[in-house]
Amino acid sequence: MSTHGTLAAKVTGPVFEPGGDGYDDERTGFQTADPHRPDVIVGAVDAEDVRAAVEYAAENGLPVAVQNTGHGLPAGARGGLLISTRRMTGVRVDAASRTAWIEAGVRWADVVPAAAAHGLAPLSGSAPGVGAVSYVLGGGIGLMSREYGNAADHVRSIDAVTADARARHVTPAGDPDLFWALLGGRANFGVVTGLEIGLVPVARLYGGGLYFDTPQIGEVLETWRTWSATVPDAMTSSIALMPVPDIPAFPEPLRGRHVAHVRVAFVGDAAEGERLVAPLRAAGPRLIDSVADMPYTESGSIHNEPPVPMAYTSTNVAVRDLRADVVRILLDLAGPEAPDRAVVEIRQLGGALAAEPAVPNAVGNRDAGYLIGVLSKLGPGADEDAVRALHERCRARLGPHSSGQILNFLFGADATPQQVRAAYDPADYRRLARLKAVYDPSNLFRLNHNIPPAG
Repeated sequence: MSTHGTLAAKVTGPVFEPGGDGYDDERTGFQTADPHRPDVIVGAVDAEDVRAAVEYAAENGLPVAVQNTGHGLPAGARGGLLISTRRMTGVRVDAASRTAWIEAGVRWADVVPAAAAHGLAPLSGSAPGVGAVSYVLGGGIGLMSREYGNAADHVRSIDAVTADARARHVTPAGDPDLFWALLGGRANFGVVTGLEIGLVPVARLYGGGLYFDTPQIGEVLETWRTWSATVPDAMTSSIALMPVPDIPAFPEPLRGRHVAHVRVAFVGDAAEGERLVAPLRAAGPRLIDSVADMPYTESGSIHNEPPVPMAYTSTNVAVRDLRADVVRILLDLAGPEAPDRAVVEIRQLGGALAAEPAVPNAVGNRDAGYLIGVLSKLGPGADEDAVRALHERCRARLGPHSSGQILNFLFGADATPQQVRAAYDPADYRRLARLKAVYDPSNLFRLNHNIPPAG
């Protein structure tokens, strides 16, 4: 028997409860290791459903979680009310103003072709299946970030429901404090139902992947390290060290190997891109070389991340400089000869990411030059204690070089209060805590990368 019948009467979308049809499918997103286990789920179809769900949660003392695709999930919620936004999929592109209006359930795969029809592109991430709104609210480091900055820096306006169940249209002029806090504070200050964001005049990239075999990893990593310090801001790249399972899901040349995957995205002329990438190709033979001129609609092939949901956890450390001793630490901890298996990715930051946006926001650690991420698979056969120990060793050994962390790359049990705090500049974190006390004093929105209210 339903214990939330009055909620079902308040919303248009479906309501799910434990044990009922659809509950498990609705609560489980891309990150399957520790999905939410809420008391009730609202499958919101519009902003009014979101407002009614927040009102019901506040009246019944239920903390609120929000989920679209579930890529950046922190520790799964136990109890409370989950607002699932996956049904809110509206996208409108205004070619004249070079903007897109995107609802809370939209994925980048929905925005990219809509913008491409007008010769434009969003500042999307490496995986087209990621939810666009949550990505933007956490900052948004993507394929063209060194040229154009964080996606959050391009937001024009936000529609959100705050803890008082009030639907607000938030602009820099109308509510500068809330606008600042939402962009960087993710789900701490309200449930965003949609936002307007700027697009960029990009139709094509010179990009793709260079895959190198195990014996070349050390040399390729050092080549990329020194090369990255010389390239223009129009070049955004990363390198991943990956143990590839010997299964048909992966290309045959990679199966069963520990490979280095260099990911390249150059906003500019293909001939200039070819010249810039030449030193990487000179590092040695490639197992696969897919770097070429491409339409932005194919940009998801650059990182070529698996689209299938999986169990994993991740931590990260931002560093100002990528020194040779940092590289040696990574090889020691998670290289081909290391006892533990994990995916290590180093993304070059800097460029426009380091610039203060025209309209301020709370996105932190803008002075970082590189982001080091460590991702470990979980699930059957995984030793979770060993995974936690590896992540702790990575943070400890990289700690002397660290300038903080990046929120959007902090998943699972690694998203502790201490790690969340490290994602912000100290003064900004204190301001966020003060604003949390204004907009959500009871911490209704706490089933997230939580920032508790000051006091």
